[in-house]
Amino acid sequence: MATTDDIETALHTARALILADLTARDAADAAVVSLVEKAVVHRRWWLEQWPDGAGFVLGLLAQDVQDALLESHGRWPLCADCAADGDPHALGVEPELGTDPHWVCGKRGAVVAPVGGLF
Repeated sequence: MATTDDIETALHTARALILADLTARDAADAAVVSLVEKAVVHRRWWLEQWPDGAGFVLGLLAQDVQDALLESHGRWPLCADCAADGDPHALGVEPELGTDPHWVCGKRGAVVAPVGGLF
């Protein structure tokens, strides 16, 4: 059973990794950081209900931010390889619910980077 400290550690780590990806793709403006904070608050509640889900929070938070950005800013993060070929599309998070999430180009079926490791 995860403790409150485990929950906070998971949330802060996930927040930092998502912000690293946003910064790497030059998308970490104040409005976007606010979206991240809102997603963290939601996932905090979720983890309080299911503390054993701490290992899944990074991937879920990445998806939450991706969904929020789609509504307000458009697709993120774009697949840099396919965008260079004139086919811009967003990377997906896999596994959708699991540990060790990574960004994947669905078109090529290729792992691009771990969540938090975009450049």
